Amino acid sequence: MASRILLPALLLLLLCAHCGGAAGRRARGGGEASSQVKFDFSPFLIEYKSGVVKRLMGTDRVSAAADPLTGVTSRDVTIDPAAGVDARIYLPSLRATTKVPVLVYFHGGAFVVESAFNPIYHAYLNTLAAKAGVVAVSVNYRLAPEHPLPAAYDDSWAALKWVLANAAPGADQWLSRYGDLSRLFLAGDSAGGNIAHNLALRAGEEGLDGGARLKGVALLDPYFQGRSAVGAYSADPSFLQSAARTWSFICAGKYPIDHPYANPLMLPTASWQHLGASRVLVTVSGQDRLSPWQRAYYSTLRTSGWPGQAELYETPGEGHVYFLTKMSTPQAQAEMATLVAFINRDA
Repeated sequence: MASRILLPALLLLLLCAHCGGAAGRRARGGGEASSQVKFDFSPFLIEYKSGVVKRLMGTDRVSAAADPLTGVTSRDVTIDPAAGVDARIYLPSLRATTKVPVLVYFHGGAFVVESAFNPIYHAYLNTLAAKAGVVAVSVNYRLAPEHPLPAAYDDSWAALKWVLANAAPGADQWLSRYGDLSRLFLAGDSAGGNIAHNLALRAGEEGLDGGARLKGVALLDPYFQGRSAVGAYSADPSFLQSAARTWSFICAGKYPIDHPYANPLMLPTASWQHLGASRVLVTVSGQDRLSPWQRAYYSTLRTSGWPGQAELYETPGEGHVYFLTKMSTPQAQAEMATLVAFINRDA
């Protein structure tokens, strides 16, 4: 229970904290050769110069099962056995002939912690699948630093392609029977919101198979940031420097912090036209230090000439991804209702 209460604050620290101190810290029980710290992400993970990565949170798992609280049933599937990419599918209680939207969800955790099988995400997806009445596929992509970006993007794209292929007649028993690919949605929180945005761009550029139509993308407190401040809340130089170090760690130095992967504001205006969705929802938590980039994303999208509909939903006084661990609060329930309405608007 304590980890559920602390997760939003810990994730925000992961995005903001000064990373690079404690160089002399030793691993418990480790020898001299394996105890020298290369990168300290406490209390989330520590990477040692030996190459060992010790995750300090986000490693709990819960099995797929029928959920008595929501009536949702879940099971796990393998996407790419060689890469170790898999997913959890959620099926709400439906009539035998019902076709419902398909939601592909990407978990958060700054690309370095958490999984689709974490108890927090399992509970959130059970609730979302039940309330929205969707077949949901929660993607378990590979994590940095062992698999730096673009691994998470590539894994998530492979998972999306798997969903499209397995919604064909005679393929996956749930997707083919209940999934309506003409009502396809992508969603994710924090790093998962970043992934959802980047996949929507790729979908617009490359197209989608199986007659799929990407109706909407929900970016829940998305992980966007850049080298320069875009508002007073992001103007702390130490925060900006830390953001650059964090991003470099996530991608092993392959992309600068102002690469469009991290900072969509750097996209050429014409590239926004490739965002392959009819509608985009951006949620912002008022105490999230990433909120200036999230609001700027929404404003830029609206003025880019992109022909879709952009929506902004703000929750004052709450921190980054608060809705994951405060699901029973009025604020989280209101945000969930907004997301459900966004998905079902054209039903």
